[in-house]
Amino acid sequence: MLSEPRSGRLAAWGNALLAGAASPDDAALAIVGDDAVHRVAGLPGEAGPVGLTLALGRLRTLGVRGWRVALPVPGHPLGLSGPPDFNARALEAEEAVVGFGAPYGLVPQVREAGSGPGAADVHVEVEWHCLPVREAPPADVPSLGEAERELAEALREATRVLSRLDVAASGTVAEATVDAYRARAEREREALAPGYPPRAVRVLELAQRVALLISLAYENGHGGAVSASEIAARAEALRPVERVARRAQVAAYNAYVEERERG
Repeated sequence: MLSEPRSGRLAAWGNALLAGAASPDDAALAIVGDDAVHRVAGLPGEAGPVGLTLALGRLRTLGVRGWRVALPVPGHPLGLSGPPDFNARALEAEEAVVGFGAPYGLVPQVREAGSGPGAADVHVEVEWHCLPVREAPPADVPSLGEAERELAEALREATRVLSRLDVAASGTVAEATVDAYRARAEREREALAPGYPPRAVRVLELAQRVALLISLAYENGHGGAVSASEIAARAEALRPVERVARRAQVAAYNAYVEERERG
């Protein structure tokens, strides 16, 4: 969860495009990011894969008025609404975007192209598969207000648990890493995309902070949690915190659609 999910970029900039807050070219460039190319396969009326700009425009004419994000993992179909085939593909990718206003969703398939792993000319290509979705409320997505309250408690809980278990990610080094990560993120990109409410930006930044602390806990070794029971206790304590952070990410990306629904 450290890196911005591709579905998050597509939903955020796809929504900015729909709102008239970004041009088609700017939205496509932001969605592609550091990847080499993004294409969309299975688009109604197209025999083969097409570019992002054409695909987003076509889906808009088909009735899509907004994009939601899904970040499912086994046992937690976060943001999904069915049918089973779409859910299975999204679960395998651990992310997807779901159209609002028309029954279409996109699931990314990521592959590396080039000479081989580690080669200088390796680049990433993404093919989004357009599939039918069920128009229904997404699973387990909180409101922005709920997400913000849950995150504040999750951050306190994560810090308490990591400190109690003497995990490396609970100290000043971790705090410095978090601050450096946030500063780098602020230099490199906007937190969401034009047109999103400030509260959504705040929730997403806090969710990424919590996710970073969790990732540091797993990456920096076991710290003082040397016994099997202590390691298991740490994982058990962090699992609900990680779940809250994923729910909050989805709530932030989905804020544009939620405002449209209320309006």
